[in-house]
This record gives sequence, C-alpha cells and structure tokens, in this order.
Amino acid sequence: MASSSSSPSLPVLSSQSWNYDVFLSFRGEDTRKTFVDHLYKALDQQGIYTYKDDVTLPRGESISLALSKAIEESQIALIIFSKNYANSKWCLIELTYIMKRMEEGKLTVIPIFYDVKPTELRNQEWECKEAFDVHELENKAKVESWRKALVEASNISGWEPKQIADGHEAQGIQQFVDNISQRLVTSRANEDLVGMRTRVQGLKSKLHIEAGGVRMIGVWGVGGGGKSTLASYIYDDISSNFDSCCFVKNIREEASYHGLEKLQEKLLIGILKKQVREVRRVEEGRRMIMARLGHKKVLIVLDDVDQVDQLRALVGSCDWFGEGSRIIITTRNEQLLNAHGVVLIQHISLLNNHEASRLFYKHAHRDRKPTEVFEKLSKEVVSYADGLPLALKVLGSFLCGRNSTQWRSAIDKLKDIPNKDIIGILRISFDGLEQDEKDMFLDIACFFRRKMKDRAMKVFDACGSHSAIGVEVLRQKALIVITEDGQLDMHDLVQEMGHYIVKEKHPKNPEKHSRVWKREDVQRILHMAATTELDNIEAIELGLVSYGESQRFLEIAGNMNKLRWIDLHCSKKRVKNIRPLPANFPPREICYLNISFSFLHKRLWKGYKYLPSLTHMELSILPNLIKIPNLVGLPKLETFKLENCPCLEEIHPSIGRLESLVFLSFDACPSLRMIPSIIRIKKLKTLKFSDCCLGDEEIGSAFWELPNLEQLDLSRNPLISRLDFSILRLPRLKWLNVSLCEGLVELSKLPSSITVVTADYCDSLESFGDISNCKWLWKVSLEGENELDQERCDTLIRSMLHGNASEDHFISVSLYQHQLPNGLIGRLFRKNTFKLHVPDDWYKDFYGFLICIVTEARNPVIKITMKQEDPPLFDLSHECHEAVEPTYKSNDKYKTCVGYVSFSSLRHTKLLTSSCNIISLTIKDMNSTTYGGIELIPRKSKNDEMQTPDSSDFWDKKHQDANLNPFTIQQCDSDSSIEISWTPFFLS
Repeated sequence: MASSSSSPSLPVLSSQSWNYDVFLSFRGEDTRKTFVDHLYKALDQQGIYTYKDDVTLPRGESISLALSKAIEESQIALIIFSKNYANSKWCLIELTYIMKRMEEGKLTVIPIFYDVKPTELRNQEWECKEAFDVHELENKAKVESWRKALVEASNISGWEPKQIADGHEAQGIQQFVDNISQRLVTSRANEDLVGMRTRVQGLKSKLHIEAGGVRMIGVWGVGGGGKSTLASYIYDDISSNFDSCCFVKNIREEASYHGLEKLQEKLLIGILKKQVREVRRVEEGRRMIMARLGHKKVLIVLDDVDQVDQLRALVGSCDWFGEGSRIIITTRNEQLLNAHGVVLIQHISLLNNHEASRLFYKHAHRDRKPTEVFEKLSKEVVSYADGLPLALKVLGSFLCGRNSTQWRSAIDKLKDIPNKDIIGILRISFDGLEQDEKDMFLDIACFFRRKMKDRAMKVFDACGSHSAIGVEVLRQKALIVITEDGQLDMHDLVQEMGHYIVKEKHPKNPEKHSRVWKREDVQRILHMAATTELDNIEAIELGLVSYGESQRFLEIAGNMNKLRWIDLHCSKKRVKNIRPLPANFPPREICYLNISFSFLHKRLWKGYKYLPSLTHMELSILPNLIKIPNLVGLPKLETFKLENCPCLEEIHPSIGRLESLVFLSFDACPSLRMIPSIIRIKKLKTLKFSDCCLGDEEIGSAFWELPNLEQLDLSRNPLISRLDFSILRLPRLKWLNVSLCEGLVELSKLPSSITVVTADYCDSLESFGDISNCKWLWKVSLEGENELDQERCDTLIRSMLHGNASEDHFISVSLYQHQLPNGLIGRLFRKNTFKLHVPDDWYKDFYGFLICIVTEARNPVIKITMKQEDPPLFDLSHECHEAVEPTYKSNDKYKTCVGYVSFSSLRHTKLLTSSCNIISLTIKDMNSTTYGGIELIPRKSKNDEMQTPDSSDFWDKKHQDANLNPFTIQQCDSDSSIEISWTPFFLS
C-alpha cells in the first residue's frame, strides 16, 4: 500500500462474513495510478466488490483498523508485487497479516508479479535485498517474519502480466479478472469446501504451476475424507493453465469392470478431444500415451487408484508428458504412491474440531446458530463422526429438521457403534428412511450406481415406488448424488454400507440375499439345484450372459417368488434347438421385464399367462419371434416396447384390450404388416410404429380414435402415402414424426393441438396442408429432399408466425437447401457474424425477432446475444455489405434454418426492463459459406400489451426436457445481457 513512516502492527479481529470479494495489496507509489487503477476498474466492471484503500476506506477510522478489518472480510487477497514493494514497511506488515489469514484457512491469496520475477522475491535479490538491508538496521526483530511472509507468498502460483496475452496489459487484465470471477462463482457454489481451504493452498504449493518440469503429486487419505473433492476443485481452478486436461474418475471400479486398455483410451480421448483407435494391449496403450502426449503441457487427475499397475499403464513416468505438465493421483493407499516413485505426497487429514463443527452445522442447522440444547447434542455427533467429512455431511442431513428427542435417540444408537465403524455411522441415515426409500437406496447401491437416473426411475416406478420423491429424499439425505449428466452416484463408503445391509445376516449365502449383483454370486446361484428355495431374491443382475446361462436362469427364476424386475441380456452367438420359455417364467410377481439379445422361441409363451403386477415389458433383438401371444392376463401393463424383431408378423388382438397402456412402441419390425385395432386403449399417450411395413389402410383402421394420444411416431414406413388427421381423430396430439416415409405425399388436417412435426427425408412430400388452425405449432423439421416449393414453405412460416408462438415462445423451421421463403430472398448477408441495433422501445413495439440462416455447416450452432453497447457511429449490419440472394451450385448441400424468438419468452431473464440495444448473431462454423439475416417482428398494433397466454398444456415441455428443444437461454453475469444457443438441425 502507500508508504508510511510509521510501522504500526495490525490488530487481530474476530472472523466475520465476507463483505468484499477482493482485497488489493499494493505499493501505491509504484502502481496506484497505472496497473492497479486499470485492474480495479476491470474488477469493478465485472461486479467484483473490491477493497482499495483510497476508494473504500471509511472516513473517521484509523487506517490500521480499517485495513485489518477489510482483510478479514475479504474472500481473496491480490498482492501486486512491484520493484519497490519491499521498501514499504506497511506493505510488509500487511503482507504478514494476509499470509497469517491464509495459513488459518480464512483467505485465498493470489500474487501478481508486476515487473518483478517471483525468483527475485523468493531469493530476495536486487531492490528487494536493498530494502531488507535498510529494514534490518531499523527493526531487526520484525524483518525475519517479513522475509518469511515474502518467501511464502512468492511460492504461491500467481500471475505475471508480461506472460499473459503476449504482454498486452488490457487483454491480460481482462483474462485475469474473468478467472477471478470464475473462482468466486465456484467457491460460492461449492458447499463441500468447509475445512478445505488450507488443503487447497497446500496442494497448490506442491503443484508449483509456474515452475517448469513435470510433477506427480499424490493425495491420499481415508475414504470419505475429501480427496476427490479437493482434486476436483483444484482441477477446475487451474485447468486454464494447460494445453489439455483430463479428469479420470473411478479408476478402481473402471479398471475392474472394463480393464486398463479402456482407461488408456479414455485418457487419450480426454486429452486429445477426439476418438482414438482401439487399445488392444496395455503395452500398446503405454506407447500411444507417450507418443501422443510427450509434447503437450497437460493436467491429469487420476481419481481413486488402488493398484500400482493402473499408474504404470496411465502415467508411467514424468517423461511421458510435456514440459509444465502436472499429474494428480488420489488414493487410499500411500504405499501405492511410494511404489510408483511419487515423491510429492499430500495426506488429507480428517477435519479438526472447528472445521468438523462448521461442516456439520452447515448441514444440520443450515448455518444457523442452534439453541443450547442442540449445540450440546451437536458436539456429541461431531465427536462420534471423528472428523470424517462424509459422515458429518450424512449425519447432519439426516438430523436436520428433527426434534431433540429424535436427536437423542440417534445419538444413543451411535453409542453402540465403535468409533471407527464408519459403515455403522452411515447406517443411521439409512434407518431413518421409509421402506420405499430403503428399497430404492439398496437398488441404487447394488445395481444403479453410475447408471442413468431415468433408467433407474423406470424400474422404480414399474415396481410401484414413487421414484421422483424417493430419489429426491435420498439426495437430500446426502446418500446419493445426481451428476450433471444425469447419473446416480454415491460415495464408496455409502455403497459399501448398502452392500453390508443386504448381506449382513447371511454374508456367505447369496441365495438368501434380497439382491444379487456380484458375478461370482450369480454363477453360484445358477449352478444350484432347480429345487433350491430362492424366495428372498427380489432383484438379480445377470449382465451379458451366454445362451446356456440364460436358459439356466429361466429355469430357476420360477423359484424366485419375490423377484420384482428382470434385466436379461443374452449373448449374440447363434444356437440350435431354441426352447420356449418355461411355464413358470416370468415369476408371477414380476413388475419390470426387459429381455434382449435372446434367441427365444417364436412365441414368448403359449396360451394365457397371468402376471397381475407387470407394468413394464421391453423386448428387443429377438430374431425368432414371429407372434405376440395373448396378453389379456397383463391387466396393469402400462409400457410395452418391442424393438428389432425382424420376423415379427402378428400381434395378438388382445393388445387392444390392455386398457392400462400408456406407452406402446414397435420399432424395427419390418415383417409387421397388420396391426389389430387399439381404439379401446383410451389412456394411450405415446404410440410408435417405426420401419415397419404399414400402409394407409392399416393406419386408418387401427387407431382412428385415441383421445389422449400426445406422441405419434410413424417414421420409416415407406408404404404410407397420405395421412389425413380428420379421419384419425387425435385431438390431443402434440408431437408427430414421419421422417423417412419416402412414399408420403401429403399431410393434411393436422390437429389444432400439434406443436412439433418432424418430416425429414420424405422425398415425395408435396403438401403440408392447411395449418392455419395449428396455433401452437412451433417446430417443424423438413431436412433432406422433398417436393415442397418455396411458396408452400413461405405459407408454412407465415402461418406459424401468426400463431401463439409469436407472442410467448420460439419457432424453429429446418428446410432443404433451395426452400428459402420468398419473403426472405434478397435480404440476407454473406457473413458469419452481424449485429442488429434495436430501437429504444423494442420490447413494446415488437413481438420478437426472426432469424434466417442459409449455411453449408452440417450441424450449425447459432449464438445469439442480446446486450447493451455504446451506440456506434454507423450501422454494423450494413457495413461494407449488401444484401444478397444465396447462390447454389449443383453439388451444394446448403441448409435453410428459420428461427424466431419472442421477447415475452425472455421474461425470466429480466431482459424486458433492461437497456439492451444490440442483438448479435454468430454462426460457429466459420469454415462454411453462410448467409444470414435478422429482423424485428412488429406487433399487430402498437397499443397491444405484452401477451402472456397460459400455454402450459400446449408447449412441448416433455420434449424440451429431453433436449429436443433447439433453443437454450443463458443469463449472463449482467441482467442486461443474455445468450441464446440455437441448434436447428442437430436434434431434429
């Protein structure tokens, strides 16, 4: 900071909540009016609240008190080291206090080396040496602590402005500020970092990012101690410093299930960001990693390593990787690191009492101060958890919201469990679940960990559980997590606790367990006598089995009277002497049945079979199946899916009597030419007959009246020529797919409820019919060749713009290359990026904006940004460009995309009250020839108010949730800036 003739000491104040994002420490005479001024302005513009003494210092307070208080109330301290920084006693006193706060885990420190090298400070050379020589003459007692603080600070990975953005200071500052902003967002979002701050700083100091060479760093400790959390946080924090990065998760489990070769492939793909050839042998994979990564500066995290051969296969030695690379390895086994020659090792110790209390209070009391009674009870729980972060989080979540009597009961139960028995501690949370929730938890622990949540929930729902609320309860209790890509996951110890619960009464008798998942246990059961009692088994995971194993399972499954669900996947190897299903298969109480790759008999079963609990049946890749048998004994069947059955010719008429059916699908059954009447299935919402051989007559006779049908898929039926929905009577149909119906000539009389129509590669399609009554239609895909002319396409778009979507939604139309609507011809620019300047009252006078793109890009991604900018001197939309009509060559593969965004659909972004004046549009594929245009759509009357119709029953929300909506909106940091991504073809 500014020089001072005095050398005051900084008082230690009590820790308070953060009032500042950033505290700036600097030598005023060196940088106040130059670098610090520019940095402060950039931080302020980014919305980062920054303490700078000549800006934020309250009047009337002494400077030492104000500064110490500001340091304590700041999340990050930026120390700007300059040539003369060490000349100031005040700067060194301030630095010493900052480093003390960092060591206590209460402050993140980032040094900036402005016109000075870290080594000059670390070795205290040149100006730094001269400064300390003077200080020693005046106050030798203080100098040693100042020297220590300076060395510690210079060892922290920092930022050298001359090394960023090729030395361009303004660009470098902006990059740095963006990084700080991301740190703040990550820090605020990450709830699990209680007690981790010192560990983060410690690991960073070992990584020594600014130094050369290649470093391997091991992180080890007990399961549930925070190793993966720490590695993940560090990875996110420093990944921008490397050419390529890869975080390889769950190595222990992945190596066991898939082998080291697949892990080597995963590492190469993660770093190179492209597919690689198959790794067939571990030694081959080692050579590929050395050859492909030897010149790259990479960051690699290997999470949960448990065998040294995993390290030898993936990161054999430091010379496998380019200069500056860093490898982080997490494991429970320190000896494994020693055996691999890893010198830098950080032990993740369990939380101390203060840290443990903070973490527990976060989950048990939501950071609120408890009453005296609960405070005393909390101390007991923290003591039992013994510093294990996972146990603290799970117990805290379990006890949250419960009364003191329930707390006392849980703690008394803990007293019967040894202190180190983590499984027992975690079980307290399990015991507090309802029975449905317990069943779901055990199923996830045994079968569905790292499986997609949607698939597991289908099984749960089929078995009568309320999956949505149950999974959410498990998440809230910290027993499971749901990953960003929608997988169910849990900590290793939590899974082990689930396995223990299943096996505890009969650890060596899998036939007496409720769930069987281990391969060796399954094999043991398959080799038991056919008369063995298997009444306890509720679920069994067979995996991909041989035909003989599948037949053996079919024979003994009849003894599993409590079996709730079956997933049977047989190998593809052809066999002779195919046998029908045993008479007692499936078991009577089965709820969910999924069979694939199985060479079953030409019929599933003979005659009548009563399965009163079966709600979900899915059959696929059954090459011998000719006929679907009598299904009348399946009164509760809600979902029936049949796929890839090439010989299927006949469906028993009883399917039309399954009044509980909601989902019915026949896909890739090319021999199927006749379907029975299904008009009695009044609850049916989804119907799919895709690559079958259905024609106009079969369609018209089979389902001419389905009052609740919302989704209809008739794709890949080449014999269909006309679909007249005035005959079909589907009053609630929202989604229609007729893609690859090459013979389809006409679609007519679409129901007024329709929202999405996909008719890609319908070569003969000539007419789309009158859609003036289809007020909710917002997405149409007509990719590939067809016979629609420009006039019909023009009419289609005009009709959609006159519907309800223009007021409150989006419109996306995908067309074949020459089908540019007449109204847009001659109004496009040959550019990849352009802007539209909107008038001041755009949100009052206009409904929204229309976009047209004609591009060669295969799957164009269009980025649309609305933001505030200073008004330009000229209109950028027409700068040096004239509107043109796209020119096509005979071999062109252009695509035409027409999109519309209503301003009303952006209400939740707070944009309508902002001062945005720019709409900017960018097409990501810069290598393609692209024409584009954008224009505002005026209201019918300037006196119109912004309409907000209730469209909850019409917009295609289900398909939006399934990622079929081509528009996604992201609110930027400022309320006056948003980004819209539009992918018109990629998901059509």
